[in-house]
Amino acid sequence: MTERVFLLPDLGEGLAEAEIVQWRVAVGDIVTVDQTVVEVETAKAVVDVPCPYAGRVVALHGTEGEVRPVGQPLITVAEPVADGAGSGATEPAGHAVYREEERAGSGNVLIGYGTGHGGSRRRRRSRLAPAGHAPGASVPAAGATQAVPVSRPAASPAPAPDSAPALPSPASVVPGPASAGPGPVAVPALVISPIVRRLAREHGVDLTTLRGSGPGGVVRRADVEAAAGALADAARAGTAGVPVRLAVVPDLPAGPPAQPAGHAGLAPDVVIPLTGIRKAIADKLSRSRREIPEVTIWVDADATALLETRAAINAARPDRPVSILALLARICLSGLRRYPQLNARVDTEGQRIIQSAGVHLGIAAQTDRGLVVPVLRDADRLTTAELAVELAATTAAARAGDLPPARLTGGSFTLNNYGVFGVDGSTPIINHPEAALLGVGRIVDKPWVVDGQLAVRKVTQLSLTFDHRVCDGGVAGGFLRHVADCVEQPALLIAAV
Repeated sequence: MTERVFLLPDLGEGLAEAEIVQWRVAVGDIVTVDQTVVEVETAKAVVDVPCPYAGRVVALHGTEGEVRPVGQPLITVAEPVADGAGSGATEPAGHAVYREEERAGSGNVLIGYGTGHGGSRRRRRSRLAPAGHAPGASVPAAGATQAVPVSRPAASPAPAPDSAPALPSPASVVPGPASAGPGPVAVPALVISPIVRRLAREHGVDLTTLRGSGPGGVVRRADVEAAAGALADAARAGTAGVPVRLAVVPDLPAGPPAQPAGHAGLAPDVVIPLTGIRKAIADKLSRSRREIPEVTIWVDADATALLETRAAINAARPDRPVSILALLARICLSGLRRYPQLNARVDTEGQRIIQSAGVHLGIAAQTDRGLVVPVLRDADRLTTAELAVELAATTAAARAGDLPPARLTGGSFTLNNYGVFGVDGSTPIINHPEAALLGVGRIVDKPWVVDGQLAVRKVTQLSLTFDHRVCDGGVAGGFLRHVADCVEQPALLIAAV
């Protein structure tokens, strides 16, 4: 057998590391070319990593929850010896298939594209797969706290489905004697959100002791919080003689000193590691504040006619409805056609301003993992109906965490509809390295003067935050005024074409 080490591949622009979320294989398993072996979380998305080698897994480098840099070993696979090599030993059963795949070769290891040379795309394996098919956990990192090992020997076969231990009641904590011997292999919990996994690690909750309240037994955040509360109650009740079952928890920064006896009832501070997408957001926003001299201008606009136009379009074509966001995107594209200075970025090293040939429209979307900005490439080439379809599909995929990293970079202008949060206005931070961002507040009834008479109209606040290096106030004001005029008189969009 020849061992080959698969390194963590390049995960996309500006991504130098990834956190291991879940291993899909265990030591001793047989893998084929392009088989997904691990699920990792980058600063932009949760993605599956396929292996370009076929053979038997002899080592997993890294544990779940560990951050691995790009280019470091991820998995070691032992390949079968070719026919006629060595002393003429026969090839083990089952090796011929993946040996044939290995002869076919494997191409680029790019997240979201697989490693093969073509053919049908591999369907992403559901994260709600039965627990019996999940791989065992690896050896914990040095310094980790481990009360109950959750691993299996490489040579041991997977437990039969009917031998899996029963799960406790929802959000329950399983106590046990400190001297308990090795028991059955713990059944991995069904957890779909990396946030839930991180919360469990921070509070020392063993996910294998929980039965989720979500669909199909998925462990939710409320389940982890309830279990953490139970642990805290047990500690306050003085049940130190009955140790609880703990999860493998990595070292965290030292917390505050212990509270005096008179403050024993106070909850401890919550420590949230700045990792993953939250770290990426912090770094990008900090860089934007440091490098971009931004200015925000705003104007109120009467959106009554825009709402009426949308209603008329959807009444005429109920099978292809358009959203307000799609109409606002169409208005932005019209404005950028007239004012291309805002569809640009500043190259500080080259001391130049680069105006993008096409409009790659970013849409700010709030997800469970944080704020992401998926990009619609060449949005200026899409019709309004196509924009509506792409926006709906893209935002849904972003909230589900299904977008590859390539869809979350490369924008040239961002549209941010923060009105969905019930706020009127904002001074948002530009999505570096872009040069401008249009924000839209909520649409509410307000008194408005129409033809000299006071009336109740649907009013929204529009704000434009722009990089003062790419243009002056005249260009920015002209763009925002054009957007406001199109909101108030959608017919101007036809005249601008």
